[in-house]
Amino acid sequence: MMSVKPAADPKRSAPSRRTSEETREHILAVADKLFYSEGIRATGIDTLAARAEVAPTTLYRQFASKDDLVAGYVERCSERYKAVLAAATSSRAGTPRERILAAFDAFAAEIRSGSCRGCPFLMVLAEYPDPESPAHAKAAEHKAWLRALFHGLVRELASETKLHDPEALAHQLALVAEGVYGSVQALGPAGPAAHGRAAAAALIDSARLDQARLTQPVEGDPRRR
Repeated sequence: MMSVKPAADPKRSAPSRRTSEETREHILAVADKLFYSEGIRATGIDTLAARAEVAPTTLYRQFASKDDLVAGYVERCSERYKAVLAAATSSRAGTPRERILAAFDAFAAEIRSGSCRGCPFLMVLAEYPDPESPAHAKAAEHKAWLRALFHGLVRELASETKLHDPEALAHQLALVAEGVYGSVQALGPAGPAAHGRAAAAALIDSARLDQARLTQPVEGDPRRR
């Protein structure tokens, strides 16, 4: 609960000003909310500066251009997603299969949060289609990182379970992850996105050489009781 604080003494000195690093992070935090909720190109620098309560000149001291700011925003998003997925898929999460499914649990938690309107990286790629632009490049780098994460997890799975085609399985899991975020904006969290974990589990189990294709509802399938 919020506590009521005593009124500040006007005779006391004002709080110290933000450092350059703190100002940069503050601007990125405001940009994160605006770019994701209202769109990147729809958000002008003057609007962003006003919301951040900084002068445009202060903003430009931190970022050489809007493109530079957008690249910083993408990098910040990437760091946040990487931290969440690194924690979800750490060795403490269990077996390789459990760790893969834990990634989809993390996706599910995000799309059910109430603030998710899709994949921020897909949005950036749509607004910055030029592969040479820093924002596009950083968004593509994040997608490549996610694919590499699944390849690494599948390699660990293959070290203890024989698989038909580990590389194909990793690509399939990456595709399901894209589908989860790609569908949620139009079809909502209760639509196809809700079946991401079940689809991943089915792909993993069907890829095993020592197990026939499952015919019963798989773990995580909303139809299973």
